[in-house]
Amino acid sequence: MALRLTQRLLQTQTPFLTRGYPLLVTKEKTEDVAHTKSALQKKLTGTDIPSAQYGGRHGVTMLPGGGIGPELMGYVREIFRYCGAPIDFEVIDIDPSTEGNDDLDYAITSIKRNGVALKGNIETKSQSLSEVSRNVAIRNELDLYVNVVHCKSYPGIPARHQNVDVVLIRQNTDGEYAMLEHESVRGVVESMKVVTVENAERVARYAFEYARQNNRKKVTTIHKANIMKLSDGLFLEVANRVHKDYPELEHNNMIIDNTCMQAVSNPHQFDVMNMTNLYGTIVSNVICGLIGGAGLISGRNYGDHHAVFEPGTRNTGTAIAGKNIANPVAMINASIDMLNHLGHKEHANVIQEAVYQTIVDDAIRTPDLGGTHSSTDVVQNILKILSAKRVNWPHGNYFNQV
Repeated sequence: MALRLTQRLLQTQTPFLTRGYPLLVTKEKTEDVAHTKSALQKKLTGTDIPSAQYGGRHGVTMLPGGGIGPELMGYVREIFRYCGAPIDFEVIDIDPSTEGNDDLDYAITSIKRNGVALKGNIETKSQSLSEVSRNVAIRNELDLYVNVVHCKSYPGIPARHQNVDVVLIRQNTDGEYAMLEHESVRGVVESMKVVTVENAERVARYAFEYARQNNRKKVTTIHKANIMKLSDGLFLEVANRVHKDYPELEHNNMIIDNTCMQAVSNPHQFDVMNMTNLYGTIVSNVICGLIGGAGLISGRNYGDHHAVFEPGTRNTGTAIAGKNIANPVAMINASIDMLNHLGHKEHANVIQEAVYQTIVDDAIRTPDLGGTHSSTDVVQNILKILSAKRVNWPHGNYFNQV
């Protein structure tokens, strides 16, 4: 019997050299599981939940990044320990000042192994052309083709507009972020904007499918097709074609510069927004600024096999690092998104309720929200609220903090 069990294990074990480790594909790009789906298969929006390990616990890669990232990650870990969230973090620090991509390769390996990551913004200080943006490299290597930012107002938070509820869906790997630049002749630099039918269709279908599944009414495609007739024209054409599969939804389009003006003057006209990479960066920062700033809203990055969660505006916050005034809510909300993705909805709900009560009901707010409290004041109030909560585990037992 032991012999048969050993033979079965040997038959199912994945050989080391075929596990898709980034160090093996850096020089010569080989086929990886995240890139082998056909365009038809990639139409669907779901992401597989990684298998739980060690008695229902999940391993998650944690990338603190630079600036305020490390301190915010510390708050997340403290909250998770306090409410017993079944997450084991694998912390990987990427030094922004180093040459080479060894740290980046290891981080990507870890995310491929765990399937999920919680991430701060990672600086790339090197000006060398051989050094790629670590944030963009992670998204490209893991094929995280869509970024989702749900911009929803918190009642009572000082903001330019109240009752905003807009979902931004951004193509995450194409466009100007393709990092394809060259100096054709001395003093003349060309930067390529890449738009592909496959990736345009994936993000458009994600946007329409999201709208359908979440009872949204309208999808707005953002573009500059009046000037970039081929690239943005293709993106708009694909969105129009995909819309035919969702006749119950309204679809319109808007030029990016007009979009920014309309977002500032009347953001309530938008429901779900479908856009290319650079436009998504611009619009997410504009709308987050309108409803309270960079410290509130989280962002989700999805591929066919991996998911990475981070603050919605992807700001480093270097100027306020170490001053105990950084707003921890965006990173905590990103961790809540991660818990929901992994199926730990009870833990996600109690933390979400504690965050809402802290900044809305108790008005414990950092200076960016017009308050006078510190980062630790916000976290301590969340922990105080959690002390009166209990979490209903799936197997029926309760965790009660005393």
